[in-house]
Amino acid sequence: MTPNSPSSRPSRRSFLGSTAVAAVAVAGGVPLLAACGGSENTEREGATSAKNAQNLLPSLVASKLAQPDIPAKNGSAAGYTKKVDLSTLGTSVPHKLGTGTPFKIMSPFWGAPPKPDCVYYTQLDKTAGTDITWQNQDGNKYGDKLGAVLASSSIPDMVVVPSWNLTGKIPSAITAKFMDLSPYLAGDKAKKYPNLAAIPTDAWRMGIFGGALRGIPMPTAIAPGITPFYRKDIFDKKGWQPPKSPDEFLSWAKEATSAKAKVYACGDMWWIAQSIFGLQPAGTAGWNIGDDGKLTYRIEHPEYLEALEWTRKLFDAGVVHPDDKARTGDAGQRFTAGQILVYNSNIDDWYRKTAEQATSNPDFRIEGFDIFGPHGGNPVLYAGQPASLWSFIRKGASKDVVHNALAAANFSAAPYGTKERMLVDYGIEGTHYTVKNGVPVKNDRGNAEVLNAWAMLAAPAAYFAHPDFPDVARKQVEWQARMGAFMKKTSTFGMNIIEPPRYANLGTPLIQLELDYARGHKSLSDVQQAISTWKSSGGDKLRDWYKKLLDQNGSGN
Repeated sequence: MTPNSPSSRPSRRSFLGSTAVAAVAVAGGVPLLAACGGSENTEREGATSAKNAQNLLPSLVASKLAQPDIPAKNGSAAGYTKKVDLSTLGTSVPHKLGTGTPFKIMSPFWGAPPKPDCVYYTQLDKTAGTDITWQNQDGNKYGDKLGAVLASSSIPDMVVVPSWNLTGKIPSAITAKFMDLSPYLAGDKAKKYPNLAAIPTDAWRMGIFGGALRGIPMPTAIAPGITPFYRKDIFDKKGWQPPKSPDEFLSWAKEATSAKAKVYACGDMWWIAQSIFGLQPAGTAGWNIGDDGKLTYRIEHPEYLEALEWTRKLFDAGVVHPDDKARTGDAGQRFTAGQILVYNSNIDDWYRKTAEQATSNPDFRIEGFDIFGPHGGNPVLYAGQPASLWSFIRKGASKDVVHNALAAANFSAAPYGTKERMLVDYGIEGTHYTVKNGVPVKNDRGNAEVLNAWAMLAAPAAYFAHPDFPDVARKQVEWQARMGAFMKKTSTFGMNIIEPPRYANLGTPLIQLELDYARGHKSLSDVQQAISTWKSSGGDKLRDWYKKLLDQNGSGN
């Protein structure tokens, strides 16, 4: 079955590469301050005490179906390594929960959407008891479409919203346009939808928007998801060992690079450099109260400059592929072609690249090396968020529509090892896939129809499962568990934060400056000046805003 991991969704990469942070702030389930558009004042979109927030959440009833072979550890996903036996699949939805009331869903979609009456959609509706009209939208342009729809008077009954689209006026529109689901899901009420009740509580907390439980979450593992991958087959052939410090990496990179042979040590390593030097990566809130009691932003730490300087050393040494320097093409393709030997990407590439190269390049081996600290040894890593995507139901929807939307989400949240999960992920046996030696294999119709619509409505706790390459699932879990041992939560852990609009573009100049500095186009003094400008242009005021937010609602760690 397809992996459900911290970074398995198609647009996760664009989110991780962005420094935009906007959503409703929730500290331990406490909705925080939200901004009034363009105003210097802020208004609460619902200030709820931790006790009251807890009263909004579903009671956790963990699923006992198909226990993982490798339990989650240190914030990792769980792992399943056994072959698929269709005769032993469990049933998580023994009776149709849907009543056939028609409703519409808008969701991001990557690829060409299947026909509305395709057999995949038809069979899922039949099995779940639903009647869904899908309004699939281009995932790469979804933010623009979402903003326009939420600003209109015609909103679909159910809308999927990824965290990376929670920008501009969208967060406030969520509070205004989508309903409170706690009357249907709070406490033991969720037991009517057992797969939703099995979703981890931390993920549900992030579904509190504007003082109410509005979002049905897609849980993610909080252990690191960005992985430094290396070509193990080539390392073994050359007798190399994965580097264990920044200096060791640079030394190896110089040895491994041969511009004449068009082989370079690595791609742009900025993402992983931030982890090596103990920074909260771009794409997180970036604020944290340190041991000294001071609230600081990621760019104010000396480690920020150290990470930038090390990244620049790689470029200056000529060990980074020219196309990575020019920011063209696909680093993953250069990796599989042997043009680069190390690159950083989301952990799902472990499986994707293994499966992609299995036939054409059977000697290909991809591994992830452990993240090291700035002087070697153990790193300091930061927890990711426990949810990254939500589905919402519009205010004014009838009870029948609400019930059917929740029935669909409950079906989508079926755990691994169940008939429902198999249907969502693979479709119909014989029509969309066949099983060979315990491995489900999609055919052309399966690849065309069984894509990412239903799977976006909700999900079980994060897991890895690759029946065709079970060892990859094991390695993914073990890598996350090892890295998770060095992970800590920040003061904004578990929060989706709406920053006041006046600060929306505060950090934008730093995005390009980081790229330019690493590539030798800007000086260290340029970076230092940009940090000073950030402070005087609003950074210090934004610090006061965050301090008030944390003082009133508590720290996420």
